This record gives sequence, C-alpha cells and structure tokens, in this order.
Amino acid sequence: MAWPPIVSATLQSAVLAATSNTLAQCLAAYQTEKPLVLDLVPVFQFVLYAFLNVPPNFLWQEFLESSFPAYHVSPTHAAVKSAAAGDDKELDREAEEGKLVEPKLNVANTAIKLVLDQTIGAAANTFLFSLFIHSIQAAMPRPLGTPLSNPDKSLQYLLTRGAIDYRKVNWTHVVASSRREFLTILVAGWKLWPFVSLINFAFVKSIEGRNLVASLAGVAWGIYMSLVAARG
Repeated sequence: MAWPPIVSATLQSAVLAATSNTLAQCLAAYQTEKPLVLDLVPVFQFVLYAFLNVPPNFLWQEFLESSFPAYHVSPTHAAVKSAAAGDDKELDREAEEGKLVEPKLNVANTAIKLVLDQTIGAAANTFLFSLFIHSIQAAMPRPLGTPLSNPDKSLQYLLTRGAIDYRKVNWTHVVASSRREFLTILVAGWKLWPFVSLINFAFVKSIEGRNLVASLAGVAWGIYMSLVAARG
C-alpha cells in the first residue's frame, strides 16, 4: 500500500535533511583540518525540522496550485487550423487521437505563484526556521566540558531522559536572534529559491515532483543553513 504523497514527501525531505547536515559537518571538518566525528544532535534537529516543516509547505504548494493553476487547456494549432477551414472530418479525427486540445503554461498564474512563494512563503519559512533552530539549541544545551558535550557522545546524549527541555528556552532571546538574522537568510535564499520555484511552477506538474526538486535543491541550502546553525 502506497503512502499518501504528503507522507512520502516528508520522509524524503527528512532523509535529505540528514544528508545535508552530515555533508555540512564533513565540509566544516575539511575546512578546519580536523578529523570528522559525526555529531548526531544537529542531524536529529534538522530531521525533526523536516518532519514539522514539510507537511504545511506541501499544503501551501497545493493551495498555490489549486488557486493559480500552472496550465490551462488550449486548442492545438492543428485543431484551430481545421476549425478555420471548416473541416469537420479532420476535427473528428483529431478528437479521436486526442489532438484537439493541449495544456498551455499560464504565465500570469506562474508569476503570481512565484511572487507569493518568494514573499509570504519565504518570509514565513525563514522566520520559523530561525525560531525552531534557536529554540531547540537552547532546549538541548551541551556546554563544553560536560560529560556528553563531545560529538562522539551525541547518540548517548539523544537517548538520555530530558535531552530536550523547552523550559530552558529564553524565548525573548530566541525571537531577538531570529529577527536579527531574518533579512540575511531571506536575501541568501533569494539567490537560490526563485530559480527553483520557477523551474517547479513552469515545468513540474505534480506537487510530489515539485517537492522532490525542492528537496534536492534543499541539500545545498541545508548545508548552508547547517553552517549558519552551527555558528548560532
């Protein structure tokens, strides 16, 4: 039995989130010329974010597509030619062969979706990511020198009781940090995501397919965001 598309998209994105964070740690180790010891805590945090973030984004994309369909049905060139010539026989033949109409890209709808996705959608995703990552980092503190602070103890840390404690979160500080970095991350995203969205809206017809394209692009974005989160 196949999973619903929203479930498949979420699981797929979670795997790619783990991949991007792992690659970011590899890159950081290479840049600092230190041996790689995989820290599972940030991997877990990014995977958790994917589980929380992908379903509403999937529904957002469905809303955009249902409100502003990318394609509309238009008569084919051959059908227009046959109709203009009054050739009913040829029109009947084209109808039997399914050549009377064809999908045409709705440029206006595509532009509207692109603008909405890169303003409302991008702003919401950027701010919510910052809120999430700053809050979960505060809820999972590992001060240097504590017994489970080293990356090689990360799995043990994740399995301890109370590994996530949101009572430790200073929400005033979290919101302030999220507001401070909002524009920087949003502008950085505009260097990638408008092109991904344009490809998706113009050439990929299914929401599942669009999510796959976005997830693949998200590996590169996830590496960048992992490095940003590591600095925070």
